[in-house]
Amino acid sequence: MQKTPQLTDWLPTTRREMKIRGWEDLDVIIFSGDAYVDHAAFGPAALGRILESYGLRVAIVPQPNVNDNLQDFEKLGTPNLFFAVTSGAMDSMVSNYTANKRRRDKDAYTPNGDKGFRPDYATTVYSKILKEKFPDVPVVIGGIEASLRRVTHYDFWSDSLKPNILEDSKADLLVYGMGEQPLRELVNLLKKGVPFESIKTIKQTAFLVEAGDNLPKNKQWEDKEISSHEACLKDKKTFAANFKTIEQESNKIHGRRILQKVGGRTLVINPVFPTMTEKEIDASYDLPFTRLPHPKYDKRGPIPAYEMIKFSINTHRGCFGGCSFCTISAHQGKFIASRSQESVLKEVQAVTEMDDFKGYLSDVGGPSANMYQMKGKVQSICDNCVAPSCISPVICHNLDTSHKPMTDLYQAIDKNPKIKKSFIGSGIRYDMLVPEFNKNADPKELEDYTEEVLTKHVSGRLKVAPEHTSDPVLKLMRKPSFSYFHEFKKTFDKINLRKKLNLQLIPYFISNHPESQLEDMANLAAETKDMGFQLEQVQGFTPTPMTVATVIYYSGYHPYTLKKSYVPKSKKDKDEQHRFFFWYKKENQNWIRNTLQRVGRTDLMERLLPTENKRGNKSAKKGKTQVPQSDGYTSVLKQKRKSSR
Repeated sequence: MQKTPQLTDWLPTTRREMKIRGWEDLDVIIFSGDAYVDHAAFGPAALGRILESYGLRVAIVPQPNVNDNLQDFEKLGTPNLFFAVTSGAMDSMVSNYTANKRRRDKDAYTPNGDKGFRPDYATTVYSKILKEKFPDVPVVIGGIEASLRRVTHYDFWSDSLKPNILEDSKADLLVYGMGEQPLRELVNLLKKGVPFESIKTIKQTAFLVEAGDNLPKNKQWEDKEISSHEACLKDKKTFAANFKTIEQESNKIHGRRILQKVGGRTLVINPVFPTMTEKEIDASYDLPFTRLPHPKYDKRGPIPAYEMIKFSINTHRGCFGGCSFCTISAHQGKFIASRSQESVLKEVQAVTEMDDFKGYLSDVGGPSANMYQMKGKVQSICDNCVAPSCISPVICHNLDTSHKPMTDLYQAIDKNPKIKKSFIGSGIRYDMLVPEFNKNADPKELEDYTEEVLTKHVSGRLKVAPEHTSDPVLKLMRKPSFSYFHEFKKTFDKINLRKKLNLQLIPYFISNHPESQLEDMANLAAETKDMGFQLEQVQGFTPTPMTVATVIYYSGYHPYTLKKSYVPKSKKDKDEQHRFFFWYKKENQNWIRNTLQRVGRTDLMERLLPTENKRGNKSAKKGKTQVPQSDGYTSVLKQKRKSSR
């Protein structure tokens, strides 16, 4: 049984809570766009607990009001060291708007899902207010919004090219990626008495240097200057060319320091830290989290994002998939940082002791569930690698893709007598379970893992993400050929039949992605129809900073080849691509017929549309697998909540 936590078990959020602890002042005050949930999966809480573990007095101001006299920004006084600012576990614009730029009805990181508690561009808004009120106090920004906007980037919601977020926010220092390592070094230097303004050589940080000032020196680092912000504004191809350097240097074990001129100053982005060791990541999850929302929300209703993950376990960070539309590797890194089995089992035990736990873990996984404990066989090969993906276009021969550690972990979790069932809710890379694609692995091991998941860790449906059926689109996405999905489905069907499971396979797809032509979407609809799938809604591509696909969306050029790519951008283009998924709806069939005749693809018309609508509509409904409605928000939530700090 979980012990009843006291108010002092949370980080203080008010003066009263400070006084209960006997504190008169604070070392660090955190401002967050999320409600305060004291759980490792919530970045602001994780940040606070990390700083607390270094012996600091830390408080958090969750969702400060920016529409009144701004008293929330002054109520806890002036910190001794610095203010820390984050928009929360997601970019505020993704939290606030859909792919169609409509304001969302709910905010999953706010009690009762209420909207309006997080401003647009929250990191910039909070930081500017603090710099105006406390001009002499350093402001450190971090989290996913700051991390992905650390250099010149395209902002979909304003349809403009923006400079690095330091320029707009007026912050003094930016921590990008996962924050434990740079924060540890920052605090150690401050404790030694090093002035904040002199701290310029911490890895995984960025800052601005005034014109005429010398760049900080570090003999171990090489510098790489990219085109200035002003040059990017003048030429989209120049902007695109920058991204290859940014992505490659961010994914290197020993990256170069990136420099970029902006408005007469120089942006300095220091290289990344090495991937966290097992001991380091275990320590982060062993901090004294209550695993509960702050009591201040007791009467305001549940926090949807917390309800989603309260009984879940995060086993690892990072993703070596390198998908061109995804931001995970840009923030968490390409290399996998895995927890020990002992650490995971310890957290499982803690979950079983929660008062309302009924025996079911909602998720055991990470950004991609089946990457736990995977890494390079020969580290020196990884040390010299510049590839953005370890599995595209083929799986690297140096990558250990054994699924046995995961199978062993699932079985160890299920041995806990209080666990009735542990689900795998995170996305599974189905392609890594196909022997024809994953040639590094033992085929029996792959089938054992697949069978373990299907028989013990799925409830009715297995969701996977082929994303598309067109080879040119999949190549740009850094995803494998759709033929491997066919192979995976054979294995799925075989196990399903042999074990009498009656499971559904649910594929997810992205529409209007760069390089996707209207004809490609027609073929996707026809091919999935032939396989027995009837799609209800598909996630529309949303351009987010720090991805190859977003760079292509804005510039029209692929950053690695600088060749032009087709981009469906207009509302008409996007709507038409969507319509093909609804071939079974009567109101779309004449349009589909006319469109395919116009482009000379009557072969697709015959596959998609029945000769007799009445008979065809009946057959379309029979035995089809339906994909539940989603605008992509749920999948984004699941990705971003994985300890985005």
